Amino acid sequence: MPEMPEVETVRRGLIDLVKNKTISSIEMRYPAIINGDKKEFSDILVGAKIIDIRRRAKFLIFDFDNNYSMLSHLRMEGKYQVRDNVEDFDKHVHIIFKFSDGDMLGYRDVRKFGRMQLFKTDEIFNSKSLTKLGPEPLSTEFTFDNIYPRIIKRKKSIKAVLLDQNVISGLGNIYVDEVLWMSKIHPETIANKLTKADIQNIIKASNEEIKKAIEAGGTTIRSYVDSKGNSGTFQFGLNAYDQEGNPCKRCGTTIEKIKVSGRGTHFCPNCQKVVE
Repeated sequence: MPEMPEVETVRRGLIDLVKNKTISSIEMRYPAIINGDKKEFSDILVGAKIIDIRRRAKFLIFDFDNNYSMLSHLRMEGKYQVRDNVEDFDKHVHIIFKFSDGDMLGYRDVRKFGRMQLFKTDEIFNSKSLTKLGPEPLSTEFTFDNIYPRIIKRKKSIKAVLLDQNVISGLGNIYVDEVLWMSKIHPETIANKLTKADIQNIIKASNEEIKKAIEAGGTTIRSYVDSKGNSGTFQFGLNAYDQEGNPCKRCGTTIEKIKVSGRGTHFCPNCQKVVE
């Protein structure tokens, strides 16, 4: 699943490619991608110009000049492609926004899990998808005072807590493994057993990892590419995720992989001890 760095990289690429373009028509090959009335979706957006593309956690927000915004979640494998020939879109492209200048923005999603929904621009942050999100790394809200109470009251593994978008938003499986490795915290440690110093380390590591990952254009493990078709490069600097069998870059102990809350989880058994 694209995580916060990947979605931010997609956003930046789309700004270059489609900002200030006007939608002339919309082709819906798989209408279920769109939440809500499909005809209303088309009626509102045809003739509208994209004036900005924002991001909140793993969501993209397309702002239009008619005071409407489209909330888009890429889910597992969604991606946007810009083409000038509709025949260049394969069978996995399900929604195509055609622009007045001849370019087209296609939404490609092999699993068809992604979703789009329209809101009035001034009401979008009242949507259920966004109101429940916790603070995200690199934001002004991502402070110890905000994060500490969200973590310390939980009686689940810290891995499960950090994956919970209501606690901290934007982190997924890859970056949680990396953050916990950097913080020297075992993923199975129960969150309410952590010290203030541990949580300060999680905050610091989250900011550092997300910043570096964005600079690297995200992490490409399987299918992720940005809106320009480029793969990320952060996978070459991973310390824990997908490193099972390799020596820990800090102590040399072999990185192990276990299941935590149903998710494949990578850690160093020497550097990351369970807090009892």
